[in-house]
Amino acid sequence: MVAGSASGAASVSTTVTIPASVAASVTADGCTNNPGPFITLSGELALGGITARLTFQNNVKGTHTHTEDVTTDVVIIPAGEKITFAKQPPQGGVGGNPFISIQFTDGAGTPVSDETFLGRCVQGLEPASAAFSLPAEASVDVTTGSCDNSPGPFITLSGEIALAGINARLIFRNNVKGTHTHTEDVTADVVILPEGETIRFAKQPPLGGVGGNPRISIQFLDGSGNPLGAPIFLGRCVQLN
Repeated sequence: MVAGSASGAASVSTTVTIPASVAASVTADGCTNNPGPFITLSGELALGGITARLTFQNNVKGTHTHTEDVTTDVVIIPAGEKITFAKQPPQGGVGGNPFISIQFTDGAGTPVSDETFLGRCVQGLEPASAAFSLPAEASVDVTTGSCDNSPGPFITLSGEIALAGINARLIFRNNVKGTHTHTEDVTADVVILPEGETIRFAKQPPLGGVGGNPRISIQFLDGSGNPLGAPIFLGRCVQLN
């Protein structure tokens, strides 16, 4: 986590982990082709959402002075936000009506799901789904105005969320895994979400908080309101405008 202040704005950069899920259908044509069938992969990637929670305090916690906390939540990525995809990897695999499985990996090729058997090429293929955690880099600039206002200052959030990559690995075998017959595995990786795919935002939450130049912190939550990290202190209001 990095928090800094430049030109009156507080800048925060931190890594968060977003719940995500993928649902995919796979179709195959030319099952007896050599070097393998034509494959079409389509579906959607659903993101669990990110919210920024701003907390306004009129005093430091732990002092003998009464502390009033007011929070406001700003949705950056709505829960259930969907990214659709339709991909056709290069023709490949093994000929002779192969057995086809799928496994989802991160951008570096590390599995994030178990391998799922889809079926044998000519029989038609079952859909596949998986749930996993998707790392993301959140970069946010926070600026303020009218710090002495009641019920609180004007706040502007802007920045971007850079998502980690997700791939689908298609696995073609000429025999069922675990039999005594020699099995030839051929894989093809399909990019569902490119590494570093960026979602940009600019938000202005409703006027609120506490007056009198409050202390301001930010915390990131998932779409269900669960914390994705500890609160980050940004500074007094007048330091951010």
